[in-house]
This record gives sequence, C-alpha cells and structure tokens, in this order.
Amino acid sequence: MLNTLRDITQAVASANSLETALETLVTSTKAAMATQCCSIYILEEQELVLSATDGLKKSAVGRVRMPLSEGLVGLAAQREEAVNLADARLHPRFKLFPEVAEEEYRAFLAVPIIYQKAVVGVIVVQQASARQFSEGEEAFLMTLAAQLAMAVRGLKQKAQVSSHQHQIVFQGTSASNGIAIAYAFVLGGEIALEQPDVRSDNIIHESSRLTAAMARCKEAIGALSQRFDREQDEEVVSIFNALQLLLDDASLGGEYAREVQLGWAAESAVSRVSLRYIQQFLAMEDPYLKERASDIRDLGQKVLRQLIEPERLELEPDKPVILITREADATMLAEFPRQKLAGIVTELGGVNSHAAILARALGVPAITGVEQLLSANIDQKLLVVNASRGQLLVSPSPAVVGEYRSLISAQKALQRQYAQELALPSVTLDGSRIRLYLNAGLLSGVASEIATGADGIGLYRTEIPFMLQQRFPSESEQVKVYQQVLLAASGRPVVMRTLDVGGDKPLPYFPIKEDNPFLGWRGIRLSLDHPELFLVQLRAMLQAGGDGKQLSILLPMVSNLDEIDQSLAYLQQAYIELKNDVNIDIVMPRVGIMLEVPAMLYQLNDVAKRVDFVSVGSNDLTQYLLAVDRNNPRVSSLFDSFHPGILRALHQALLDCRHHKLDISICGELAGEPMGAILLVAMGYAQLSMNQGSLARINYLLRRVARTDLDQLLAKALRLSNGFQVRELVKEYLSQQDLESILN
Repeated sequence: MLNTLRDITQAVASANSLETALETLVTSTKAAMATQCCSIYILEEQELVLSATDGLKKSAVGRVRMPLSEGLVGLAAQREEAVNLADARLHPRFKLFPEVAEEEYRAFLAVPIIYQKAVVGVIVVQQASARQFSEGEEAFLMTLAAQLAMAVRGLKQKAQVSSHQHQIVFQGTSASNGIAIAYAFVLGGEIALEQPDVRSDNIIHESSRLTAAMARCKEAIGALSQRFDREQDEEVVSIFNALQLLLDDASLGGEYAREVQLGWAAESAVSRVSLRYIQQFLAMEDPYLKERASDIRDLGQKVLRQLIEPERLELEPDKPVILITREADATMLAEFPRQKLAGIVTELGGVNSHAAILARALGVPAITGVEQLLSANIDQKLLVVNASRGQLLVSPSPAVVGEYRSLISAQKALQRQYAQELALPSVTLDGSRIRLYLNAGLLSGVASEIATGADGIGLYRTEIPFMLQQRFPSESEQVKVYQQVLLAASGRPVVMRTLDVGGDKPLPYFPIKEDNPFLGWRGIRLSLDHPELFLVQLRAMLQAGGDGKQLSILLPMVSNLDEIDQSLAYLQQAYIELKNDVNIDIVMPRVGIMLEVPAMLYQLNDVAKRVDFVSVGSNDLTQYLLAVDRNNPRVSSLFDSFHPGILRALHQALLDCRHHKLDISICGELAGEPMGAILLVAMGYAQLSMNQGSLARINYLLRRVARTDLDQLLAKALRLSNGFQVRELVKEYLSQQDLESILN
C-alpha cells in the first residue's frame, strides 16, 4: 500500500501540467482501489469543477460545476471531511448531472483535498453495487489526498499563471519590507555539483565552452572583488581572491580542461574533477586542508552556473528585476548590482535567514518561504512584491500596478518626511528618552548608517563576516573587522554578539546537519564545544575594544546558568592572556546574554548576579514560546509576535529586570515595527535595536506619542485573546493619533 501511495504521488508531482497530473491521478487511483470510477473536482472561485475523470463522460470535464452548497461533492468540501455512502441516491444532498452519466453508480466516497486549512478540491470514487467503502479504502483515499495536497495546489497555481486570465497571489513571509514592481528573473537556485557523466566526441566544442565559462567566471569574480575592495569589505574580497586562484591552469582550471580532453562534456568534466578533489580533501586529517573542500565545491558550482545558465547572468544594465530563486546566498546577491535588484523572493529561508539579513542590509524588499514558486513558470512575467504583507502578485492588472505605483510614491514621500527628523533624538511628547540602536552585520554601509540617527549599534552579528569567508577568520582578521565597526560607530556603544551559527545560519565550511537545528547545536552551545574558536573570537573582541568603554559582548542562545559561567571563565582567560602578553591597558567590557530561551525568563535573578545586561531576541523567544518554526511555511501563520502570551512574557521580563537592577534592551524584529515599538515603549523598554530602514520611521512615531498615554493601551492589549485583536487595538490608537499612515 505504501508503494502504491508513493508511486501515485510521485507520478502526479512530476507531471508537466495540471491536466496531465489529474488524469494520471484518477486513472491510478481507480486501478489501485479496484473501483469503477474515480473523479477529481478542483475548487475555482467557490465552485467545484469536474477536472478529470475515469468512469464518467470525458465530455463533462470542465463543464460540470457546482457551488459548495450543492451535491455530495460540495458536502465533502463544506464539512472538510470524508463522505462515505452505500447508496448516494438516497442522500438528500444527492444531485444528478445528466451530462456525466453517473446514474449507474451507487457506492460513493468523497474526500476533500486540503492544503493549509484551505480546500483545494475533492477526490471521489464510485461503484455500481450499493456498498459502504471499507475503513481501509477510506483511509487509503484520505492518505492519498493529504499527500497530494501540496502538489495539486502547486500545479493549480502553475496553470493559473500560464492562463494569463487573472492575477495570481502567492503568500510568503516578509523578510525585508517594501514594495517592488519589476519582471521576474528566475534562477534555478543552487546548481547541483553532481552532474551526469556525459561523453562528447566534439572535444574542441566542449573545450571552447569550458574556456568561455571559466573566462566569464574569472571576469565576474574579479569585478566583484574590485567592487567590494572599493567598499573596503576585505572579508568579502578574500572569498573571491581565493576562488580566482583556483581557476588558474596550475590548479583546478587545468584539471577541468584535462578532463574535457579525455572526452567528457564540459559539465561532466567540472563535476567529476570537483567531486574527486572534494573527496580527497575531506579525507585529510589537517583541518585547514579539509576546509578547502568548500572552496572546490563553490568554484565548481560557479563554473557550472556559467555553463548551464550563462544567459541568466547577463542582465540588461537599466532593467531592474525581481530575483526568484530557491534559496539566495551571499554570492548570488553580490552578483546583482544594487540598481538591478528590485526585489527578492525565495522558496526557502525565513526572516532571519542569511538572504533576509542581506536583503535588509541592502534595503531590498524580500519575501521568503513561498512554496513551489520555481515550478510556477513565472519567468519574465510582471510581478509586484508587497513585502510588507508577504505577498507576491503575478501578472497584476494595469489598475493594480497603478495603485501600487501610487503607493510607492506615497511611501517615498513618507520616508522623506521621516528622514527630516532622524538627526533629532527620540523623545516622547512627555519627555521619555528612547534609545534607538542599529542591528548590523555587514561592514559596508555601517559608517553611513550609524551617522544617520542611531544611538549606537545594539547588535553586531559577528557571524556575517564568518559566513562571508571560506574558512574561520584568524584572530588578526577578526580584530581588524571589529576595530572597523567600533571606529564606524564614532564612540557610540557597540554590542557585539559572539558567533551565532546553526539553525538557519550555517557556515559553508562548517556544515551542521540536524533534524531540528533550531533546538540543536547553535549559538553559545557551539562556541563552548569549540573553545579554540571561542577564545580566538573573545581575544579579538577584547583587543578591538581596548579601554572597554564602547564595547559590550553579547552571548547568544543561552539556556542555562552554567553556559554563562563557562563563557565568563573563557572571557577571563582571554583577558588575562592579553593583559600579560599583549596590552596591559585592555579593560574588561560589559557582558550580557540574549534572552531568547524561555527558561531564562524564570532565572533573571541569577542572571543579574553574573552579567550586566540582557538583550531580548524576540524572534527566537516567540518561536520557542509558541513552538513554531518560523522558517516552516506550513506553520508560519502561527508565528505571531503580537500573541498576548508573548507580550505578557516581554512585559514580565522587563519588570523582573527592573527589580533585579539588570539593564534590558530588545533587538528582535518587533522593535523595528511601529505597532511593536509602541507596545514595547508602553511596557517600559527604553532601548530598541532595529535595522537601519526602520530607524527614521520609529523615531518619527515615538516623537509623536506620550509614554503616559500608553499605559491604558498596554493594559487592554494584555487582556486580549489573540494577536489579531492586539493589532486592531493598536491600529485604532494610531488612527486616533492621526498616525495610521506610519503602518503603510
């Protein structure tokens, strides 16, 4: 039975069109259940349409339509449960459609196909003899319907996109706010290094293709290296320089060419050489040499991309596009000059994925977690990305495009209005000073961003420089990066978080494979398991921090007090080593922990005895309190930072920290949202850290509200039942203050 289910599901999922998939489905299901008729109805604009059948008249396909309130098929969709009848004609909801010739069938079993709480269609099996389908048969059909739901929905969307009849809306998760209008530019995501072995008799042609691909690759890498060299992003430049060296004839480039001379197609040659060397390097004992395997993989994929998708990388200079891909990485985004990248939409990733962080740093609207997007054939189609709502509109009407263009113009006008006050301090109408800090990770732009209104850097993500390397950066390299960040902050406070990888932030040269990475080996857990890496980072931070007045060190993913004690012991070790061997004037900086694991909410009295401050990571705290993987599209709708339970936890954390005289700030996404900032200030939070794009808007907002007026708003919010009610309450308050436009 499992094999049958798998075969049917795979056959449907691999079909080229919805029509072919549905025909395969009804024929295979009819045979598997040894019944006389199988049909499928697809829901279109609140009507169930007969879309494929094996047993009814083929001429009725597309013609028979019924609202959800009619017929037994409609009953299954309405109730969202199976309808199993021995004699369908005896049921009051039975409706006969003469054009389908189903008079001979009595036994009837209908099961709804449901994807993410929404009915997609109904699958029906029928038989002439009056009998109840068995529990086993019903269970089989229900299992099949559940397995097929995603594939049927995806094929349905693909068919709608191809029809050009009306606008299609895809839903994802907002990763970087904003609106973009441009044509789709689809890249097939990561090029598989494992290419099939294909022989070629035309060695001259394949050699020419390889030479051209490597030349384009060298040119692209060289241009990127020069670009980031001008921007003084040396950690990025080092990536590209290493890859260029590997393309030389004396290195992998020569090996690729020799493999082609042996009669292999260019793609096969690159794949064979890369996989062979990766295997050899991974087998080596030396850790540094092992790390070179990632360089070989990266280069092989770049050359293969030039062989397989060369035309996709030749963008017209004056034509901005919306990048559609399975998962964007740093190199892919770097290949797009900012003026050509209007927006980013990915199938994978979440609001804190690497791509999302880079998108926010670049100020590019981005949506992640849009399922089955690459199979929808949207390349070259006009798109509207409404990242503020997590929506992607495909083939919008001219009227809709006009509305969005007007909205973009209005947003730009509002941004200019907000920016006029950015240099002014964030002080509420009744005199409460709110410190607004910057979340940062990339060096380029930090100097300009910190100069435009931030009170300092509330979260510097040190993992970003690590991600942009092909190996762990050395102590001296880290010192240089951290010194540049502190210098860019011009004496203002800088909170540097120690390495926080794992979850959705893997290092390319240190892959971590786990079934549940968000509950696994990440953050401080990894650092404590690798003290040789942790001590290097702590030494680098201490050296860059110098007198300790500007720098604070933040420990991520702390889940127990022992982790704090161990971390402080390593920090003390690094401090003593540096005092004795390097610089006697080095001063111990302030130390804090990320408050993101729920257990720590109940140990703040003990935390206060060990560290100087806590910084609330609202993204992970929300994820863990609600038991929702924020990167999983199936449950992303349950991830709600405005859930009253989350708000109560944040409020109690602040009250407890006040009681224990422990400094508290917040650096999660909630701080950069207008409604979130209002509620946090109402609770008493006076230090909010956010992405640069949110600073002007939040500053403008807080300068127009009175802290004392927010007490009643907070009291009401904490008594509500769900996040929707909380949002409506805050919207109403902002409307009363003539500030509703700040939500656009």
